[in-house]
Amino acid sequence: MDTKVVSRGFAGSLPVDSVQALASKNLKNIPSRYIRPEVEFIVSIDESQQFPVIDMSKLDHDDEQKKLHQACKDWGFFQLINHGIADELIEKMKIDTQEFFKLPLEEKMAYAQLPNEIEGYGQTLVRSADQKLDWNDMLFLFPLPVPLRNIRFWPTNPPSFRETFDKYSTELHKVTIYLINRIAKNLGTDPEMLSSFFEDGAQAIRTNYYPPCAEASKVLGASPHSDATGLTLLLQVNEVEGLQIKKDEKWVPVKPIPGALIVNIGDIIEIMSNGEYKSIEHRVVVNQAKERLSLAAFHSPKAGTEIGPLADLVRTNKAQYKTMSLEEFLRLRLSRKVQGKHLLNQMKL
Repeated sequence: MDTKVVSRGFAGSLPVDSVQALASKNLKNIPSRYIRPEVEFIVSIDESQQFPVIDMSKLDHDDEQKKLHQACKDWGFFQLINHGIADELIEKMKIDTQEFFKLPLEEKMAYAQLPNEIEGYGQTLVRSADQKLDWNDMLFLFPLPVPLRNIRFWPTNPPSFRETFDKYSTELHKVTIYLINRIAKNLGTDPEMLSSFFEDGAQAIRTNYYPPCAEASKVLGASPHSDATGLTLLLQVNEVEGLQIKKDEKWVPVKPIPGALIVNIGDIIEIMSNGEYKSIEHRVVVNQAKERLSLAAFHSPKAGTEIGPLADLVRTNKAQYKTMSLEEFLRLRLSRKVQGKHLLNQMKL
């Protein structure tokens, strides 16, 4: 079993118009499917100043290790600096991403999602003709495991995209395994055991394009959700902000540090940690005048992993979540639209 196999028949989206193409028409009135009258746009600026920053080069020291523990426990999000990925590679990945989205629509459509597939150029989990839509386009690819790559979806223009993407994917995987080791130590479980689940696991990278929107205060770039994965590593491609996280029932904007990766705990780590660490609801708002681009890399365990509280953590504490196969967990996730922490609530005992 692998993530791509499970995604067939569950993860496909109904075809909808390219938002980038729609935005290029400079419409004064946005189609009603994008308008979100229920959305609360008030944000808490105070807390954005306290957003945790973790220095990966210092995680051998107890102080930084404790900071990581608190960030995972109290926030579920942190910015990671000194992560070891070369600045040149990050800049090249940013440029190649921007160049792809500058291509004419017909050229991007050569990589369009196929029916019942999540991979390719398009949208995420559009389930019905009346479903509210997010104001974004995406290119969704599965770089890892390498034998399961479907290169037909990897752009050949810009010409350097495939090589850059391959290198970037590899470096992100190294950072993820290092962080999983550190997280295991903080949880008091075996680092080798936990990281072994992710060594040959699935990596999915979603390149996001959020066009400017004349009615930016009425739409969302990404609906509120938590990530159904282990760890997510996000790279802000340009300077336009938009990511917000929900903390203490308030939306807190994330101000990216140049060169940092924004890391968040996914549902799988919340479950495995038996609730010690929390996956946090987050969303994306869009800008009235400027486009925003980002690269989100999702890391999940390998085939055959049981998704449930780790045995070490429930010897003296009661299990807070059900245990099920990764396949069953993914079917549950991919059979429904993105909606807050709905999936995790179903997993609770």
